[in-house]
Amino acid sequence: MSSGNSNLLVSCKNKSGAEKHYVPALKAAGWTGPILLVAPGDPVPDLAEVAGLLLTGGDDIHPRHWDEAEAIHPKADVDDGRDAFEIPLIRAAWERQLPILGICRGEQILNVALGGSMVQDIPDHYGCEPTRHQHGTPEIPDMRHRVQLAPGSRLRALLGEDVFLVNSRHHQAVKRVAPGLAAVGWHLDTVHPVTGPLIEAVEATDPARWVFGVQWHPENLVNLKGPAGDAARDLFAAFVQSLKQGQD
Repeated sequence: MSSGNSNLLVSCKNKSGAEKHYVPALKAAGWTGPILLVAPGDPVPDLAEVAGLLLTGGDDIHPRHWDEAEAIHPKADVDDGRDAFEIPLIRAAWERQLPILGICRGEQILNVALGGSMVQDIPDHYGCEPTRHQHGTPEIPDMRHRVQLAPGSRLRALLGEDVFLVNSRHHQAVKRVAPGLAAVGWHLDTVHPVTGPLIEAVEATDPARWVFGVQWHPENLVNLKGPAGDAARDLFAAFVQSLKQGQD
């Protein structure tokens, strides 16, 4: 392991929450290097010293980042500070071809930073009940719906599962997928006649890039038995492996 790029960068809003929920999953997956938690207001770290970037969950993204004319949805709770901090950070990490893992909001801001758009409110857009994608807590994951992965996708190969239950705590979702990314996971029971099924996972189209985003919260599932726990552990293990390979 070289000392040059030994830091794992974790972008978050609440450092104590990240320390509690994300750091243990990374350590359990075998990451032994330094973990830098950064939040809006912190100095932007030197990416020459960073092995990879984890984007954590959080509040909503302002629609001006994909359409200046789109109004904020009444149910949206935007986090301007994180938008301003994370979008340039993601673009810089992408330019350096660093491994990137986006979780929930992290998947969404990854997509927006690279040129995609969002559904601002799932119940409004898909016409489903308000609670369909809002269940459980970080401490008590409530497994309510299945994710279907694309059979030929790299994410499917990493996780070893086609279909598995996930926890779900979000009211926004990826709409137009960014150039450089592809949708590779869906909730097939939440469907819009124009935009299709709700997107649950994205990955870089370039196989040389280790860049993945998932809409669920695998950091809360790593201690579970069964396919959902297996998939969560496999995701973090693959991320850590990609970080170590980048240091060789």
